Amino acid sequence: MGLFARLFGPKAPAVWPVHVDDGSYAAEVLRSPLPVLLDVWGPGCMPCKQLEPIVVRLATRYQGRLKVAEINAAAAPRTMQKLGIRGTPTVVYYRGGRELERIVGFRGEAYHADYIENELLADGATAQPARALGGDRTSGFQ
Repeated sequence: MGLFARLFGPKAPAVWPVHVDDGSYAAEVLRSPLPVLLDVWGPGCMPCKQLEPIVVRLATRYQGRLKVAEINAAAAPRTMQKLGIRGTPTVVYYRGGRELERIVGFRGEAYHADYIENELLADGATAQPARALGGDRTSGFQ
């Protein structure tokens, strides 16, 4: 047992994001009873690698209140096309099967935690479609 574990007790095990692909996107993201953070990453993307431990910490921190999922953009071309994903990393937030927000590029843990706490999980929050071109991004997946 390490020094910190002896001082502060054993560390809680990490909660890993749910893996999503073209076949499971609708079931895991659009039909989730919980709000969803979807991490879209690409192989060889250094900002994606920087974001990975943040996503794991968010999954652990919000376990039971937020579903955290990840999708490899290179392995899910149909989903990427339907979502209009053009770059990685991209984090997409959903509630009630609707896209609420999309963040392209790396943002730190505090940014995501603030959005989750103040927008996604806030009391009285209602699902509003994202302010993005292309209208309803859920069409074709249900």
